[in-house]
Amino acid sequence: MDRTHAEHDTSQAASTDGAQAPCLIITDDDIHLFAQGSWNRSWEKMGAHPDTQNGVDGWRFCVWAPEVAGVSVVGDFNDWDVEANKLDELPTGGLWQGFVPGLSQGDLYKYVIETDDGKLLYKADPYGFWSEKIPGTASRLMDIEGYEWGDKAWMDARHASDHMKKPLNIYEVHLGSWRRHGDEPQGEPDENGNYPGPMDPFPAQRGEYYTYDDLSVELVDYVREMGYTHIEVLPVMEHPFDGSWGYQGTGYYAVTARYGEPKQFMHFIDACHQAGIGVILDWVPGGFCADAQGLATFNGHMLYEREIHPNWGTHKFDFGRGEVRSFLISNVLFWIEQFHADGIRMDGVSSMLYLNFGVDDPAQKKFNKYGDEGDLDAIDFIRKVNNTVGQTFPDVMMMAEESTAWPLVTYPAEDGGLAFHYKWDMGWMNDTLHYMQTDFPWRPGNHTLLTFSIMYAFSENFILPLSHDEVVHGKCSLIGRMPGDWWRQFAGLRTLAFYQMTHPGAKLNFMGNEIAQFIEWRYYESIQWFLTEEYETHAKHQQFIKALNHLYTAEPALYELAYSQDGFEWIDPNDNEQSIISFVRHGENPDDDLVVLINFDPAFYETFQMGVPREGDYLEIFNSDDVRFGGSGKHNEKKLSSHPEPKHGFENSIELLVPPLAGIVLKRQGPSSYKPPKIKKTTARKTTAKKATATKRTSAKKTEDGTASSASKTTKTASAKKATATSKSTGTKKTKAASTTSTSTAKTVKTPKKASGAASTAARTRKASPKSSPASAKEND
Repeated sequence: MDRTHAEHDTSQAASTDGAQAPCLIITDDDIHLFAQGSWNRSWEKMGAHPDTQNGVDGWRFCVWAPEVAGVSVVGDFNDWDVEANKLDELPTGGLWQGFVPGLSQGDLYKYVIETDDGKLLYKADPYGFWSEKIPGTASRLMDIEGYEWGDKAWMDARHASDHMKKPLNIYEVHLGSWRRHGDEPQGEPDENGNYPGPMDPFPAQRGEYYTYDDLSVELVDYVREMGYTHIEVLPVMEHPFDGSWGYQGTGYYAVTARYGEPKQFMHFIDACHQAGIGVILDWVPGGFCADAQGLATFNGHMLYEREIHPNWGTHKFDFGRGEVRSFLISNVLFWIEQFHADGIRMDGVSSMLYLNFGVDDPAQKKFNKYGDEGDLDAIDFIRKVNNTVGQTFPDVMMMAEESTAWPLVTYPAEDGGLAFHYKWDMGWMNDTLHYMQTDFPWRPGNHTLLTFSIMYAFSENFILPLSHDEVVHGKCSLIGRMPGDWWRQFAGLRTLAFYQMTHPGAKLNFMGNEIAQFIEWRYYESIQWFLTEEYETHAKHQQFIKALNHLYTAEPALYELAYSQDGFEWIDPNDNEQSIISFVRHGENPDDDLVVLINFDPAFYETFQMGVPREGDYLEIFNSDDVRFGGSGKHNEKKLSSHPEPKHGFENSIELLVPPLAGIVLKRQGPSSYKPPKIKKTTARKTTAKKATATKRTSAKKTEDGTASSASKTTKTASAKKATATSKSTGTKKTKAASTTSTSTAKTVKTPKKASGAASTAARTRKASPKSSPASAKEND
């Protein structure tokens, strides 16, 4: 409050009520900044706050409602009497305020707006900090000050670190359905005793919600044990309909009352931080629901909104209006400051950026003054939000759910960007899931769906999302997309998760992905945790995800350069015939580098030659085919020593076993133990043979000096040389065996040159941190 008090020392108060507490006085500066779109802490005075006037305790109210006949506050305290507590309009700004004595925290209230045509609108408080539990629609009086935080160590470490150099592995959670108490249907049955089910428009809730306090223990403990670094929470702002998952809200400043009070939610975030877990909040500035108690036509006309969304029926904010910008920018800062949020994911960015998002009729399309479809007000608003957060809380992450090819999303605003830190990579998600649901015989023809993402992987700072949107509305669960029998489905899901974790970029997975739930997500019931208790395959998959998460945080090469081309190098992106890709993930320290190979086919290879970036002994440190995870147990048990035989454009290569439908990670342990074979020397017993012997020894010396250094390998590589002469590439024959037998058949492996043009050099260096300019990187394009 110090900043607010400082304002009062230099600003003239617009309210003349001398008995009003100084921190709640609306000043001329406040009104000016509010209209300008720059009153960034408006929640401190707008809405309802405890106050004392003339020695009487009560609550002070302030609401924005221009061009109306009158405003009053109603609630249980005055029997909802419209005439009992009328508010006074300030001379300018359309603000109405007043003091009501004798109120208590938790009291229900609404504003009654008398419109210019005489209608009475009963509205929840746009700045209310808490709400009545659904189906109720009133606001509740709530003082959110005074929570004692215990996360100083976390906040200090956050401020001192660069989040783009740290692991970012997000567990996306819908708090209402992560876990519930019981599974009994809630509400009343129909006349036949039945409850609405999954195929009904409004299924019955099953079980009772966990509270914020419950989640502070069970969810926090689970996420910490599983090894995720952050929790992303689907919108917790108050919303009337469970089926909107929180994305169609009415109370932008109110934590939903479904799970408890605001300070309980603070405690949840506090508990996360004390456990070493960051918290990201979903934020929805794109639009709000049309419910009568909300922001929709707040004064009888469009006030907060400019138009109705053509697809969703939601009301789109008017980003060109200063008071709306003040409302929203204050809101994002409110969640960061008051609730210690570590990141904000801005939902529906694409729907904000385009004037014609969702408009199919060409006759209805609109264009800006430059002749394109960009919404200039929305673009300016987004930049202002990100810049304001960056200036006020530079250690907080800003993320965009942007599903199009809008350029420069994670570039600084001064370089023409939108100034986000991260963008969801929807292209990677769509291509990868399309590939993974393709049956194995057809995967070679779709191989580029795996490799294309590297062509643009470093053009933005990407998060790889396997989110809630991919397991709803008939899309199937992730494991439901996998082809093949039971074993292949689980192996395929492990391979998908492994590919996501080793691919450049941050990671995001929705709850339930980690236990391979077969049904789609249902917001009205708990995740099916019984699967891990009753079925070994699901339990082993959960253990696999846990091990994979811990691998990610333990290996700097997987996150230190996740947004830079310096952190990735192809070994072989083009082995489409065998559905295999291989690459290197680089860390800042070369000793941290990892070699990754992924086989997307159910065949395994007893002997497979692969180039490596450095000579050395390599050890398999992770294998998704481990029997602990439900795999077949095909391992490289011994160290793999490189030998000086060129492959894939590298000077050294190794021979390894490739497990079926699985990925492996290799790490260099030190110099190669490989020793070139020595030529066996013979000694002549007879004097007459000494000359000939000397000649043979001379020949052997030449061989050891390098003219025939591979002579000892003649037998081993004969078939490879034959394959080289008859194939398009310089490959060698490798054994391919069905995963269920020990017999093998030969199959040529394509071995292109090191990918300097196909994908690797086409990917551009990261240009988009708000801390850096893209100019130097553009020169490399």
